[in-house]
Amino acid sequence: MQEKINQYTAEINSFQSKNAEELESFRIRFLGTKGIIKDLFEEFKTVSSEDKRTFGKVLNEFKQLAEAKYQTLKDGSETDDNSSKSEQDLTLPGEGFEIGARHPLSLVRKEIIEIFKKLGFNVAEGPEVEDDWHNFSALNFPEEHPARDMQDTFFIKKGGEKGDIALRTHTSSVQVRMMEAGKPPFRAIMPGRVYRNEAISARAHCFFHQVEGLYIDENVSFADLKQTLFYFVQELFGEGTKVRFRPSYFPFTEPSAEMDISCSICKGDGCQFCKHSGWVEILGCGMVDPNVLENTNIDSKKYTGYAFGMGIERITNLKYQIKDLRLFSENDIRFLKQFQSEMI
Repeated sequence: MQEKINQYTAEINSFQSKNAEELESFRIRFLGTKGIIKDLFEEFKTVSSEDKRTFGKVLNEFKQLAEAKYQTLKDGSETDDNSSKSEQDLTLPGEGFEIGARHPLSLVRKEIIEIFKKLGFNVAEGPEVEDDWHNFSALNFPEEHPARDMQDTFFIKKGGEKGDIALRTHTSSVQVRMMEAGKPPFRAIMPGRVYRNEAISARAHCFFHQVEGLYIDENVSFADLKQTLFYFVQELFGEGTKVRFRPSYFPFTEPSAEMDISCSICKGDGCQFCKHSGWVEILGCGMVDPNVLENTNIDSKKYTGYAFGMGIERITNLKYQIKDLRLFSENDIRFLKQFQSEMI
């Protein structure tokens, strides 16, 4: 063993590395988990008890020699690297890097939330997989309503204790959960992703994003709803944007209405996007049906409220004049780069 150590000592003392690869080979050869020092310590186990003290001291000194040699060469290599870096021309231009951007739907979603926060609305969220009660029944959908049909809803499980389980078709289910869990007054918006079994095209998709709102308190009127939405439109699309309400029908509101705004693309003159009418429908709204209040244990004789819901994709279409819904989910870097200047 002494003879081996003497040979290896001479090799270590004479070793000089020319590059990082040679230095790493030195480390592996002597200090690696399968290296020479590891083997010598295994061989040391066979040394007689009388010689262990002597050879143990020699072996430890040999190990320290190899470690010191490696560290000295490593420090010298790093010093050389730093010297070469300091000699570089620091006046040369940088290579640059790509700047990320928020997705247009995220930009519009955040802007919508900020507008309603100014009016005192909180943000509420809920699960995307829902049972029949929260998605349909509590919202006054009759059993025969078309929205329950397989053509419109992605059902995950039919039947069971809680009825059908499906991907939520609207964020109104979050409203139900809020009303069940607390007591009025409620003032909140519910942004989130929803799913419907529709053919994918430039104007429709099987998933999209909504923002719904709910306000329940004593003496809430349709006039309160109209004024809230009028303020929202002016903030989002700019002052002077015209608004109109048309009678409509939704199972969970009565009376119900759809709200149109003057087309921001053609400024009301008529274009393909607004079908040459000068108007674009952006949301549905109405007074919460008393049945919905009673279904969630809220006294409909004491409390009234309004609800509204809008598609973020439709709002984004108008705001950025994007005509194809599929662009939002195709992750085309050329499309997304256009919104770098919109980062907020």
